[in-house]
Amino acid sequence: MKDRRRREMVSWSRFFWCTVFIVLACVLFTGFTFSTFRLFGVLLSAWQNPAMEALSGENPASPPIEIRETVIFPDKVLIFLKYPPSVPLFTKDLLDCVYFPANSSHPQLKLPPAWVDGDHPYNQIVRCPPPNHQGGSTITVSLAWKSNGHLAAGPAYRWDSLVYEALVDRDNTTVVFVKGLNLRPERLSDPSRFECVYGLDFRNPRLVLKSEVISVAQEIVRCSTPLIVLRSSFSQKNLDRSSDSIKVSVRVNAVRGRKIILHSVAQPKPLPSPEYDAEAGNKNDMCVCTMIRNQARFLREWVMYHARIGVNRWFIYDNNSDDDIERVVDSLDGSGFNITRHLWPWIKTQEAGFAHCALRARDSCEWVGFIDVDEFVHLQLQSDPNNQTLSSFQDLLTKQPHQVAELRVWCHSFGPSGLKKAPEEGVTVGYTCRMMVPERHKSIVRPEALNPSLINVVHHFHLRDGFEFVNVDRGVMVINHYKYQVWEVFKEKFHRRVATYVADWQEEENVGSKDRAPGLGTRAVEPDDWSNRFCEVTDTGLRDWVLGVMADPHTHLLPWQQHQNDEREDRLVLIEEDKIKKNSRRKQRRGSDVN
Repeated sequence: MKDRRRREMVSWSRFFWCTVFIVLACVLFTGFTFSTFRLFGVLLSAWQNPAMEALSGENPASPPIEIRETVIFPDKVLIFLKYPPSVPLFTKDLLDCVYFPANSSHPQLKLPPAWVDGDHPYNQIVRCPPPNHQGGSTITVSLAWKSNGHLAAGPAYRWDSLVYEALVDRDNTTVVFVKGLNLRPERLSDPSRFECVYGLDFRNPRLVLKSEVISVAQEIVRCSTPLIVLRSSFSQKNLDRSSDSIKVSVRVNAVRGRKIILHSVAQPKPLPSPEYDAEAGNKNDMCVCTMIRNQARFLREWVMYHARIGVNRWFIYDNNSDDDIERVVDSLDGSGFNITRHLWPWIKTQEAGFAHCALRARDSCEWVGFIDVDEFVHLQLQSDPNNQTLSSFQDLLTKQPHQVAELRVWCHSFGPSGLKKAPEEGVTVGYTCRMMVPERHKSIVRPEALNPSLINVVHHFHLRDGFEFVNVDRGVMVINHYKYQVWEVFKEKFHRRVATYVADWQEEENVGSKDRAPGLGTRAVEPDDWSNRFCEVTDTGLRDWVLGVMADPHTHLLPWQQHQNDEREDRLVLIEEDKIKKNSRRKQRRGSDVN
């Protein structure tokens, strides 16, 4: 009996250790398999790569949030976060930007982030102040979660040599947006000098897919898309993109046969679905694209005015604003205006941004205008009481023959008009004095007719063969460009120009260019006579029309003034409701303490 029990104990012992061995073998095999799949672009094993682990704090329950990439700009550092599903996004007050000296795990400095933007688990962006490079030392920028350690730093790239965006066009080509090619404006370049590559890790050339470049011009490369990339891109169109996805880059054939693959943060994304019923064919008649930075206080007037003359869709490309522009856009959207905000953090990329917007708008808009928020289209004939033949964009656009695909509209530049402070009624009413000679034109285009290269400079595009442009008569339509506003507003232009091929105003380059304020120089110092400059012709045409048509006959308020007042009242109501809820919770806690 004892021997039999001993044999049973030995058998159970062997069974136990055999089971442990099998379980461990399965775990190890699973890890190996994940790693192997990673090489084929399917899955990234987080446990195998410490840099991609969760927070480095000691709490094992920390959510596995990662820094996807870091892009270093002259005046900021952008950190792109990646969240697992169902994990709440960070808010600004939960984070610190941390700065590590080279070869050190101890932060040298902590600063609050300048801004946190994005509402999707795969594209939240944290904007950090730039590191202070003392003595040429290398500084690594990361993030600290205030309640629990810091995130491991991700790969860091320079902004001026980077593939930063990519869209899969409806012909299944990939349109790639690139900084660092340094090509001449308005010229097609030789596509044989370039090659598109797709993959997860461009450091290993054996793990990338190559494709032919079809065209390349300025900062835009169009290339054929491998079938596996198309499947990956469209399979994730309506899914959570928090998993690892294929990126695209550009390989440049450099001198002496060397080939350089540019760093990339761009994943090929499909175009958004059209915003109309294809069978009914009811596209938006007139849309507008613009790129802005810190223009929230002017956006209401710009949108509401252009809605009154026929614009029915607005694409806002936000170029690193920190003035609560998102709240204003949401408020306008809630008031019935078809407006969306698209994060576009890339500097000196206005032409590329407009090309990106043209692709997104093409299937939803018949015509698209490319104007800035300080530019207002003035339909001249609507101001003539004896000739009311043009009351909206539609009156003009429907008269254009099919071969006309671009309307070029002249701009009148307005000055401060004697004002010292920004006018409360808005720019259309406040500024009434301008320069006599019109400046360069802005364009309204049929996006269907754009050349596939998407070449555009100074707000006009190259067209496909068979299409042409027309210059709109100044007696029919002009653009009032409120370019030289009161100094408080105008000085913001010294921050940075958004266009690629113009010098920033603070740079000692092309000082006499029309792109600058004449006689101002390169420093943001207000001249004594600023309020009276740029005033050669009194022009009250648009002001008189706005006051006569758009002002409330009882309150005399303009729509944007009333909208701002309503929004302010709504915020006060919400604040008061929040106070009442907090007081109610305090009373409940006191009552429970007494009991």
